[in-house]
Amino acid sequence: MPALPLTTAIATYGHTKALKDGTIHSERVVFKHVEVSPITSAFRRMVRGLDFDIAEMALSTYRCARAYQKPITALPIFLLRRFEHGSIVYNTNSGIQSPLDLHGRRVGVRSYTLTPGVWVRGILQDVYGVDLQQVQWVLFGDEHVAEYVAPAQVVPAPAGGDIVSALRSGEIAAAIGVRAADAPEIQPLIPEARQAGMAYFKHTGVYPISHLVVVKDELLQTYPWLAEELFGLFKAAKDHYLENLRAGTHQNPEDRAMQAMQQAIGDDPLLYGVVPNRQTFETFIRFNVEQQIIPHPVAVAELFPASVLTVG
Repeated sequence: MPALPLTTAIATYGHTKALKDGTIHSERVVFKHVEVSPITSAFRRMVRGLDFDIAEMALSTYRCARAYQKPITALPIFLLRRFEHGSIVYNTNSGIQSPLDLHGRRVGVRSYTLTPGVWVRGILQDVYGVDLQQVQWVLFGDEHVAEYVAPAQVVPAPAGGDIVSALRSGEIAAAIGVRAADAPEIQPLIPEARQAGMAYFKHTGVYPISHLVVVKDELLQTYPWLAEELFGLFKAAKDHYLENLRAGTHQNPEDRAMQAMQQAIGDDPLLYGVVPNRQTFETFIRFNVEQQIIPHPVAVAELFPASVLTVG
C-alpha cells in the first residue's frame, strides 16, 4: 500500500526538524510540509478553511474551535510551552504597583482567546487575586474562530490602533504579548517572572502549553491507525533532538532556552502525552470556562483520540 500523503503546517523547531528534513520518516505516511510564516496564521487557516491535513495550533484556539464543532482533533504533541508569568507587561507611568491595581484599568491583548492571555488571566486570578470582571480587555485584533463572541468586558481598540503605541501613550495600562524591551517604561508586571513561573509549576504541577498538533477528523476516522503513527513520529523527532541536546551539539539560542527549561522541568522539557499533562489540561479547561471562552467544562479525554490517551 502506498504511503498516505499528508500536508502539514508545522514550524521548524529543534524537536520538529528531524521530521521536516526526513531524518525521521515513516512507510505509512509521507509529509508535504507547507511553510507558513508566522505560524500563527496557519491557526486561522486551519480553523476557518481546513487548509492542511495536520497543523500546529494554539491550545486556546483549539478549545474554542472544538466548542464550535470544527472537524479537527488534537494529538497530545506539545510543540511550544513556556512559563507565562512574563507575558504581561505594564507602563510604569500608569501608577500600577501590583497586579491588583489592574482593577478598573484597560489591558490590551491581540485577541481575547489568545493562549498566553488565557494563561495570564487565569494566573492573575488564581495567584494574585485579580477579579477579571473588574478589568476591561481591549482587543487589537480578531479571533481565529470567527464565530466566537467575547464577554461584555472585552472591547475593540480604535480602528488602526497599535498595541505598543497604546501602551506607551497610556491609552492602556498593561498588555499581554508585548515585549518589555520595546521601551524603558514598559516592564514586566510580575517581578522575577521566570522564578515566579517555576514556583507556580512546583506548587501546582501546571506547566503551560502554548501550541499542539491538530488533524482533520476525516483523516482520523478513515485511518484509525493514524493518530498513533503521527504521535510516534513526532515523539521520535523530539527524542532525536533531546539526544543532540544532551550531547551539546549545534548550540543555538533555542537550544540554550530548552536546556534552561530542563533545569526547571527535568530531562524532557516538552512532555508529550496526556498522562503527565492532566493537571495542566484540567487547569486550562477551568480557565477557559471561567473566562467565557468555552461554555462548559469538558473531560480531558474528550480532547484527543482514544488511541493516544495513554501513549507517552
